[in-house]
Amino acid sequence: MTAGRLIVWRHGRTEWNLQDKVQGQADIPLDEIGVAQARAAAARLASLAPTRLFSSDLRRAAATAGELAALTGLTIEFDKALREIDVDDWAGLTMAELADRHPEAAARIRAGEPQRRGTAGETVEEVAARFAPALTRAVETGDPSDTVVVATHGLAARVGICLFLGIPQDHWPAFGGLANCNWVSLLPSRHNRWRIEEWNAGSLPEPVMSDDPQR
Repeated sequence: MTAGRLIVWRHGRTEWNLQDKVQGQADIPLDEIGVAQARAAAARLASLAPTRLFSSDLRRAAATAGELAALTGLTIEFDKALREIDVDDWAGLTMAELADRHPEAAARIRAGEPQRRGTAGETVEEVAARFAPALTRAVETGDPSDTVVVATHGLAARVGICLFLGIPQDHWPAFGGLANCNWVSLLPSRHNRWRIEEWNAGSLPEPVMSDDPQR
């Protein structure tokens, strides 16, 4: 059996989002706007009567999940596989600084080409490979009456969902980045597959401020 709906939810805004800094796995908290975003989004998601709640263990995702937990009484189930991409020593750089210090790497990222983040961080492919199985774990013990919510991060969610759905990597750039506290809703399809119900739902038009530059 599998869950009846999967919601993959990006965390609220942080100060580093506002400053256009690369966060990766740096444990940056929500700012005041981010808390308000999480609270407003949680009220909307609570109307879907979620039955399980998973989260990255990084503070910005955990605090976002906490707003939904407070409304629903659900226990947050933490999974490190839901963390954002590891950018290693790039953490804290603005996008402009990254382009200035590592122009070739920045160009490859903008072009959607393979590029390891930082000196010893992750590639997009590695993030997807750890994230997609976490989604499978989250839904595989459910039943059709379940709505599972996963609080996580923008880049990891985008590429992880694409791999989870079996979308060829060449097509991943066609899926836009998630704005703060927006989500993707997935529904089961035939043959144990899933389909997209909504993408970047929740608060459009909000600017996308993330570690996932698609420009």
